[in-house]
Amino acid sequence: MAALDTVPGFESRGAIGRHDHAAAAAEGVDLLVLATPDDMVGRVAGGIAPVASTAVIHMSGSLGLDVLGDHERRGSLHPLVPLPTPAIGAERLVSGITFAVAGDPITWRLAEALGGRAVRVEDDDRTNYHTAAAIAANHLVALIGQVERVAATIGLPLEAFAGLIHAATDDALSLGPRRALTGPAARGDWDTVERHRSALAGMAGHRNELAGYDAMVGLARRLSLDPAATSSPLPTDPPAVGSMAAGSTTVAPAAVEQVA
Repeated sequence: MAALDTVPGFESRGAIGRHDHAAAAAEGVDLLVLATPDDMVGRVAGGIAPVASTAVIHMSGSLGLDVLGDHERRGSLHPLVPLPTPAIGAERLVSGITFAVAGDPITWRLAEALGGRAVRVEDDDRTNYHTAAAIAANHLVALIGQVERVAATIGLPLEAFAGLIHAATDDALSLGPRRALTGPAARGDWDTVERHRSALAGMAGHRNELAGYDAMVGLARRLSLDPAATSSPLPTDPPAVGSMAAGSTTVAPAAVEQVA
């Protein structure tokens, strides 16, 4: 959690690696952050002796608080931003991003200290939340990968489409997806769609290329036909809590793999 070293009110004690003994990791600190892969959170949390005064939080978007087992103060803090490397992650965590938080109020305090916006996502909503996050990040990147492959068939680099990708994304976020949607599927121009499909049919791995394209045509058509939807923002006010002690919070990030 190198990002914590740059914000006031928190002092990081450093990371505990996969080969270190973590049983006493919760001792002598106010907050223990489990920055591990999702499938390791429960195992790591179970191997740490609970300390009643220490908050133990994980950074998984898909898991609830029950995975933290017997720890009395439990929470989760999931950054809604990709963290591909420690260096990039350290920068993005303090760039004003959104954090999904739950459990102990210290998660709100940590999100705010990092300069972010906190939204509450309870355990019952975690699967839907993480599904949306995976689509927003992973699926979007996979689609851009298809752009790169199709463009390469005519000798164009991905960078040639960067302006189009940025503008379409900006429009979707500022205007809303339905108003931002353009293209043949939105217009019902099926002749053009069929020409696209013929081009994809001539590519290597055409079955996967066509399946991906057809799925997105279906989603585009659905979006174009749906009435404009209005969405209510997630609550952003922190829960009512008692006063916290003044001074810095000592944090010990425990990680099987060190994550910024």
